[in-house]
Amino acid sequence: MGDNSEIFVGKCLIWRVGDPEIFPYIKKRRRDQKTRLNLVLTLQTQRKLRNLNKNCHFTMGNLLKILLRDENASSNKYDIFVDFESVQPTDEEKEVWEKVQAVLNESQTILQDIQQYTGATEDIKQAISNPTNDAFQEKAWLAVCPLVARLKNYFEFANKLEHTVHDLLEVLCSIDKTPREHLETQQACFKQFAQILDFVLRFDDTKMINPSIQNDFSYYRRTLSRMKMANEVPISHDVKATDDNKGNENVVSNEMANRMSLFYAPATPMLKVLGEATTKFVSTHKELPVENTTDCLSTMANICRVMINTPEYVARFQNSETKLFCLRVMVGVIILYDHVHPVGAFAKSSNIDIKSCIRVLKEQEPGRVEGLLNALRYTTKTLNEETTPKAIKAMLAG
Repeated sequence: MGDNSEIFVGKCLIWRVGDPEIFPYIKKRRRDQKTRLNLVLTLQTQRKLRNLNKNCHFTMGNLLKILLRDENASSNKYDIFVDFESVQPTDEEKEVWEKVQAVLNESQTILQDIQQYTGATEDIKQAISNPTNDAFQEKAWLAVCPLVARLKNYFEFANKLEHTVHDLLEVLCSIDKTPREHLETQQACFKQFAQILDFVLRFDDTKMINPSIQNDFSYYRRTLSRMKMANEVPISHDVKATDDNKGNENVVSNEMANRMSLFYAPATPMLKVLGEATTKFVSTHKELPVENTTDCLSTMANICRVMINTPEYVARFQNSETKLFCLRVMVGVIILYDHVHPVGAFAKSSNIDIKSCIRVLKEQEPGRVEGLLNALRYTTKTLNEETTPKAIKAMLAG
């Protein structure tokens, strides 16, 4: 800027820069203007902050109202008492109920039988340790054959269970009702589905803690293969029993043994059947949105959780085991949902309040629900995925 430049303050020409007498005046005017400008800005800012604060209070108030309303609505959505102890089928449910009940009655026989399964461990050990001793080989074979017949019976029951689940889901997931309406008005069918889940968890738990089941079947398959190679034909399952071959009459064929092997390979075979049956139901009923099935499952889990958390509902239980039954059903549904839902049960987008479910389990008497917590830890599909929040993983950390 040269000597001929002129200084403007506001709209007024003050002086030429070259005149030394103007410098003190210019500095003072600039300080005054800066002070006034700061004052104006401060007043404007305070006014804006007051308005913003007022709006924030209004917005936050509305937001809290919405959140509380949604929370209450969500809680009310699952606030249903399901009479698991004495509910009777309605006329609408009766046909399917009777069909399913026959399978459930058989499930109790299956469960009692597998719980009493002792295996042929000692006979098999002697046969393996003395491979040239025909007496030990025959003794082990005679001991294993009736046990494999029992395993075949469990396998065939699993196939019945698959069809039964399909029939129940058709009733509970139709498009004419919401999941809540289905489970509230069709409580007898809901109870039957819950009983199937209870059976599945108890069967698989028994199978997991009894290594004889897998060992007996493996020995049977090896021996059957060896006999086939040596052209020694074992007594077939359709040969009539006599005093001489008693215990051998139910030997399964090699083809059946291969199918059974696929069934018993997973740690939780019945759960696998249940998951596959549910997935198959979804794929074969293309007219039904997938959410009809998954929302029905998540609603079941949340209803069981709310029932356990509601003292007046627990007080209505006549049997002390009903609460544990509700817990098993809740866990069973979570596991099933985790296997059939695209993102699983543990993701943030899951419709199951998984944190509250885990909290409910941990609030129970120590030792009573450890098996259920382990079921969530070790039989679910997505717990260790990246989509599972760290807080949930920490809650289930052993």
